[in-house]
Amino acid sequence: MKKIHTLMIMVTSTINLNVKLQFATHLLLRLLLHMPRFTCKCFSFVWNRTTTRNTNNTLALPQTFSLSAPLPQWPQGQGFASGIVSLGEIEVCEITRFEFVWSSSDTIDIRKSVAFYKPVGIPDGFRVLGHYCQPCYKPLRGFVLVAREAEASKSESTEIRDSDELPALRNPLDYTLVWCSNAGGKEVSNGSGYFWIPLPPKGYKALGYLVTHKPEKPHLDEISCVRADLTDICEPYRATFDASSVIPEIPFQVWSLRPSDRGMWGKGVSVGTFFCSSYWIKGEELPIACLKNLNSMLPAMPQLQQIHALIEHYGPTVFFHPEEVYLPSSVEWFFSNGALLYRKGTTMGEAIDATGSSLPVGGTNDGEFWIDLPNDDRREFVKRGDLKSAKLYAHVKPALGGTFTDIAMWVFCPFNGPSTLKLGIMSMPFSKVGEHVGDWEHFTLRISNFTGELWSIYFSQHSGGKWVDAQDLEYVDGNKAIVYSSRNGHASFPHAGTYIQGSSKLGIGIRNDATRSNLYVDSSSQYEVVAAEYLGDAVSEPQWLQFMREWGPKIVYDSKTELDKIINALPLRLRSSFENLVKKLPVELYGEEGPTGPKEKNNWIGDERW
Repeated sequence: MKKIHTLMIMVTSTINLNVKLQFATHLLLRLLLHMPRFTCKCFSFVWNRTTTRNTNNTLALPQTFSLSAPLPQWPQGQGFASGIVSLGEIEVCEITRFEFVWSSSDTIDIRKSVAFYKPVGIPDGFRVLGHYCQPCYKPLRGFVLVAREAEASKSESTEIRDSDELPALRNPLDYTLVWCSNAGGKEVSNGSGYFWIPLPPKGYKALGYLVTHKPEKPHLDEISCVRADLTDICEPYRATFDASSVIPEIPFQVWSLRPSDRGMWGKGVSVGTFFCSSYWIKGEELPIACLKNLNSMLPAMPQLQQIHALIEHYGPTVFFHPEEVYLPSSVEWFFSNGALLYRKGTTMGEAIDATGSSLPVGGTNDGEFWIDLPNDDRREFVKRGDLKSAKLYAHVKPALGGTFTDIAMWVFCPFNGPSTLKLGIMSMPFSKVGEHVGDWEHFTLRISNFTGELWSIYFSQHSGGKWVDAQDLEYVDGNKAIVYSSRNGHASFPHAGTYIQGSSKLGIGIRNDATRSNLYVDSSSQYEVVAAEYLGDAVSEPQWLQFMREWGPKIVYDSKTELDKIINALPLRLRSSFENLVKKLPVELYGEEGPTGPKEKNNWIGDERW
């Protein structure tokens, strides 16, 4: 009890009178009931903001990012780029204008700091669902959704739900203070940061937090909670702030959020808010949710004419390495120049017509069929591809519950060249390891269905990849980004450079070199839309897209022989260490089957691997 009494004195001596009782209650419950989950924790220290101040001592907010070229007038059609998206009983609007509330910026490393904002310019009738945060060092660019009950839902309420059904949106009953940066004592400029989570009524969910710079609770009408059946589960995605990086004793963290139900048919809708806690344990259910799109019509998705306009406006230029030997081609060129279809148990391949009509369709990758290069003198010629015929094959699909559109752009190369092993400052090219017939790689444009604005691009890199925000891309013409394709392996990267697939920390792995050259494909003009399932029969899928087997034979590399040569060339004192590091190298060094086509990949229907 003495310990409890001491801690209570600490709290009451540092907290403003208006929140004193609340903190004491939370702390007492934690000590007596051992429930360190989403309780509040306040600490009396001053955040240093000098790195974000102008000479006149006012806070220097980051510049707002905007694309370099204005958006065109998109072709009219349904609800795409109309500013509002219907999710069924509620409609949402994307807010990208913000007012600064509080920042954690410090003089040590501004890259570890975040700023918190409240949305402004909210249309009449829409309600705030939560505040926004982002790193201080980046240009201000983000969104939060605001919501209102749909007019159709109100007028048809007697048909779609019982008369005593709960409304879609309601004010919270109260707020709980989750954390504050400075429980009392000296006030710092711009105030301290107070983080509040709404206490939702029974049958409702909170979707975000409010951040204030004073200890008084926000008004109950500053935020809305959403009826639980209109929400979905979300999950922490990336830690954006960790208070322990400034003071190790403070276990407060902030994460960005993403829906758990993602992919082409996923209904989870990102609200753009954040999650914060001092005691969250990975795997625990969050106290907040995301939205769920219950409108199966997906009215905000672009129609075919709008898809073409988007690709023509945003289609990236894909640059290949100046020393690239194995260039892309169209699928039709590959088939017309001698590609063969093989069946298990036979030694003779069958010719494939330009459209791929002779290929078996459907089924699974059962090993019964595969495609290979011609077995005559055209083999080496076909390996090198044909840049003139090359095009990007576009798969258009809903993302984040139909509030965004993903345009996955697939590129085909007849051959994937051998790998180069990087050992610190040394590079050792393999003669065969890493080679395979038929190489499918892709990148994906993510576009807001509220405005038609490019939001980010996913760069596929062998078995993984990453999303890169629009402000971090390079552009070659207007709003057309640059995609760098790595030499031999054709992985996609946002910037020129040398990338390691393996252990970048140790500098050991497969080397991926990417840079600009006069070898490129302009996807804004050299493309074909091959699939858009949500449009029904509007897009006719090519026959070859239905081939679910491998686009190359199985190859077993004699990697041991090549690696032994490298090991034997090393000084004796380094050999044992290198042998241990070999285990960290990518699995494709030890064997590779020809890749399957785009439609057999799990990210055709599912979300990208992030």
